[in-house]
Amino acid sequence: MEQLDEIDRKILRELRRDGRLSNTKLAEKVGLSTTPCWNRVRAMEERGVIEGYTALLSQQALGLPDIVIIEVTLDRHDDDMLHRFGEALSDLPEVMEAYLLTGEYDYLIKVAVAGTAGYEEFLRRKLYKLPGIRHSRSTFVLRCLKRAHSVEP
Repeated sequence: MEQLDEIDRKILRELRRDGRLSNTKLAEKVGLSTTPCWNRVRAMEERGVIEGYTALLSQQALGLPDIVIIEVTLDRHDDDMLHRFGEALSDLPEVMEAYLLTGEYDYLIKVAVAGTAGYEEFLRRKLYKLPGIRHSRSTFVLRCLKRAHSVEP
């Protein structure tokens, strides 16, 4: 992948702040005319630098204001178990992020819930029904100190 120049980085920073910017506004903000700006955005989309665009939804408004971080250890670590667990985990709508790890735990999972009652329901009706869980440990998030959906270019 070729290097990004400073104009590309400016474009990415602006789109990171507001992915709904019109090409005209974006071009103004980065100091280009509209056609070269559009060409650069398209090129970065085609190269995979820009993976997509999305709407950020309010957890509070959706009734899931709390975040729980769950560490999970599986019984087995064969390819089939990792695949089955990963697939089942990705189907749970409360799961916002999930990472396969090295170290003491196999997975780190970020879950949106509605308080302790919502968390208990998630555990009992969903997470503990998944195949292969040996152990889990949970931590409620008190406050988010930084939230970014991509790195700063």
